Amino acid sequence: MTEKVEDIDPQETGEWLEALEAVIREEGPERAHYLLESLVERARRRGGHIPFTATTAYLNTIPPHLEAKSPGDHALEWRIRSIIRWNAMAMVLQANKLRAGVGGHIASFASSATLYDVGFNHFWHAPSDSHGGDLVFMQGHSAPGIYARSYLEGRLNEEELRGFRQDVGGTGVTSYPHPWLMPEYWQFPTVSMGLGPIMAIYQARFMRYLHNRGVINADKRKVWAFMGDGEMDEPESLGAIGLAAREKLDNLVFVVNCNLQRLDGPVRGNGKIIQELEGEFRGAGWNVIKVVWGSGWDNLLAKDQTGLLRKRMEECVDGEYQNFKAKGGAYTREHFFGKYPELRDLVANMSDEEIGALSRGGHDPHKVYAAYKAAVEHTGQPTVILAKTVKGYGMGSSGEGQNITHQQKKMALESLKDFRDRFDIPVPDDKLEETPFYKPEEDAPEMQYLRERRKALGGYLPARRRKAEALKAPDLSAFDILLKDLGEREMSTTMAYVRILSILARDKTLAKHVVPIVPDESRTFGMEGLFRQLGIYAPFGQLYTPEDADQLMLYKEDKKGQILQEGINEAGAFSSWIAAGTAYSNHGIAMIPFYAYYSMFGFQRIGDLAWAAGDMQARGFLMGGTAGRTTLNGEGLQHQDGHSLIQAGTIPNCVSYDPTFPYEMAVIIQDGLRRMFEEQEDVFYYITMMNENYSQPALPKGAEEGIRKGMYLFKEGGKGKLKVQLLGSGTIFREVMAAAELLKQDWKVDADLWSCTSFNELRRDGIAVDRWNMLHPDKKAKANWVQQQLKTRKGPAIAATDYMRNYADQIRPYLDDRRYVVLGTDGYGRSDTREQLRRFFEVDRYYVTVAALKALADDGQVPAKTVAEAIKKYEIDPDKPMPWTV
Repeated sequence: MTEKVEDIDPQETGEWLEALEAVIREEGPERAHYLLESLVERARRRGGHIPFTATTAYLNTIPPHLEAKSPGDHALEWRIRSIIRWNAMAMVLQANKLRAGVGGHIASFASSATLYDVGFNHFWHAPSDSHGGDLVFMQGHSAPGIYARSYLEGRLNEEELRGFRQDVGGTGVTSYPHPWLMPEYWQFPTVSMGLGPIMAIYQARFMRYLHNRGVINADKRKVWAFMGDGEMDEPESLGAIGLAAREKLDNLVFVVNCNLQRLDGPVRGNGKIIQELEGEFRGAGWNVIKVVWGSGWDNLLAKDQTGLLRKRMEECVDGEYQNFKAKGGAYTREHFFGKYPELRDLVANMSDEEIGALSRGGHDPHKVYAAYKAAVEHTGQPTVILAKTVKGYGMGSSGEGQNITHQQKKMALESLKDFRDRFDIPVPDDKLEETPFYKPEEDAPEMQYLRERRKALGGYLPARRRKAEALKAPDLSAFDILLKDLGEREMSTTMAYVRILSILARDKTLAKHVVPIVPDESRTFGMEGLFRQLGIYAPFGQLYTPEDADQLMLYKEDKKGQILQEGINEAGAFSSWIAAGTAYSNHGIAMIPFYAYYSMFGFQRIGDLAWAAGDMQARGFLMGGTAGRTTLNGEGLQHQDGHSLIQAGTIPNCVSYDPTFPYEMAVIIQDGLRRMFEEQEDVFYYITMMNENYSQPALPKGAEEGIRKGMYLFKEGGKGKLKVQLLGSGTIFREVMAAAELLKQDWKVDADLWSCTSFNELRRDGIAVDRWNMLHPDKKAKANWVQQQLKTRKGPAIAATDYMRNYADQIRPYLDDRRYVVLGTDGYGRSDTREQLRRFFEVDRYYVTVAALKALADDGQVPAKTVAEAIKKYEIDPDKPMPWTV
């Protein structure tokens, strides 16, 4: 806080202020602002220390005389808003009365009803012939209010409202915004706090990207995102606001409901959250509009000639403001106005009830309308509206402004009466405890007005498209170069991915739909060749000559660039992937995102966003580079991935693979294109890729189905007496292949080699078959894919992967009585050569060989001394610590 400087010449100060007032009066505030900025700049150039302040007075940004007048029938809008408030509250109370413990929230929507109402009535467009539609991120805890509006609109019926939070029966509405559970209604999952803001930023950015590339016309469209002030503590909430300002996303509006309370208590009890957020956003380059005080304060502020009221507003902290609303008008008179005699006199002619009714800006539809209109008309910057409200507005003694209000699922009868009377709901006393829903007759003025307003804006919201025009997947032959034996030429699966991307980028049908996304590792993945071919998206083009302009693989930025280069920003890059992967729903056109990144910095870093992507039914490819514990040999403990595939398997509609060969990757990606973009299946793909070069064989005849299902016979072993089944995936499958040679050469054991592209998919298939067999006991039992493949094969099975043991261990129940030994890379990573790492984690060819011999010994087919001989021969230390303990 800057130190207050004493005014040594009040007369001169008065003259400057009079001059400023004259400029504002004659030429407007914009001219005054220009002159002030010029004076500050001159003073700084002359050596004056002019400190910057990112905050303005604790007042509304838009003064009364500059407010746009709100149109429409204000009385009818108040009636509609009041009815929606009642039904939102009744939904939660009824649900908890009938089924104790289902939960729900009353207070959040109670504080934000006006913020939503003004948007629905005047600003938010549904997709139509004349408008592509706005994208609105509703705050998760406010879902009951959105349902209550849809009930009045006739989109939801009373039975569905009574089924609030009863998803299993199929007749209720879900707890929060969940597209997976209400796929034609909700657009975005937002209740995992912090994800809404960052996803909204990247949706706005992706909309601008599509517009600049000429894919869609998004001139009139906006992204609106609603969030709470407490939610702004999440790193994701503020983490990308710099990008929004840097790219001048004036198609983005944040509305922060500043009811001053978190779930447990004040957001900033000892400070001012609105001022804090203003500084954050203004400092980042946003247009900030504060809606602090309702219209009732305008006259008081106009009468405050000395500035004492403003001073009192500035010095009160949020904890005090919470008290003023929780404890009523008399308390506010005494503790707010009563601090200074002049302020007590200012409200002397007002009753306690009138003081208590002085509203905050977020509850005043006229103030909110003016802010929204200013936001949509502002150009060159994203806008944040900081609207001050009261949590639990209207709940009276049952929670208004109280710390307990977020958790309230019930209201006392007296509070219900107050709520009813305050909002003029025609429910008689004898029905009050039932908290019945109220809906006017269909031809009532409120109902007609409601429908007319939405008709004028193109239709009802929220609403979600489930499909777009299908894209024809290319035939597998399009990737022919990757299906052949490359002979002596070595290749990594990462390079195979780049080849596939290049092929798709030249496909006449799919080229414009492909969206390559990278954080800051294009060169690591060998993708720099795409810079020149596709260009890196930059909203203002390339304003400089790149250092490498004379090189073939120059760093080319372009307004129509296709690559999204996100910098060192996994959460942002993933949010871009979500925006692209949901374009079919949000923009009516399917885009095909490929996001390549270090696998270690995927699911474990942004797992909540990945879960949200599943909820939103995003479609696209996640390419986990340098995957596996031992392929990124030099990086060590924190960079090596042994668990991404396990985490991928936890998301129900994530299809995941760990391919070894380019032909496997080609089959998987071609199948993904077919499923997601031709058949429009609601899945997304996670595919690992490694930067290890090795020889690449041709696609075995008939292997395609097994690659897709997760397991196929790569090479059949001999017909000898001793036989094992060796399973592997990724680069470790090559160690398994080498182990087969050792077993044959050193121990006269034959091995069938199985490439297991996905233990996750094998597990899912096994579960599905087990379930069918359990529920159809009178039918012939089905066999799962693992059983089908191994039923005629002899010997124990040994699996080795570059991931934790429980990845391959998932299929253990499906091997029947066959002995099954799993090797994996449990533990922290290490830095060393690949050979040393694989030896350390006990997944190299020698450990696979020993594991196979031990399994044969346990089956009584070879003596135990054979295993001991192998351990000695391969110089394995049987007493070394387990890898996950060191």
